[in-house]
Amino acid sequence: MSLSSSQIRYLRSLAHDLKPVVMLGAKGATAAVAKELGLALSQHELVKVKLSGADKDERQRQIDVLLEGTQADKIHQIGHVVVLYRRNEDEPKLALPR
Repeated sequence: MSLSSSQIRYLRSLAHDLKPVVMLGAKGATAAVAKELGLALSQHELVKVKLSGADKDERQRQIDVLLEGTQADKIHQIGHVVVLYRRNEDEPKLALPR
């Protein structure tokens, strides 16, 4: 699903007050973490993730693993925190603007 710029702005505003639901440890992004993140996305749709890793390339690799494992969209990233969104097709919780 491709999100418009207005939808991304709206989701960023909702994510501002969220606390990270998933925090990656020393092992980084694994298949098990992606599975748990998928469950969190199914329940909340919009999730903040705190990444581990000191350099930018390592954090980007972690994001790529999480996006691939969950089929989510990256909404925003600042430093070690990334916001992901995946619509729950059965029971949508967030109404996106057009």
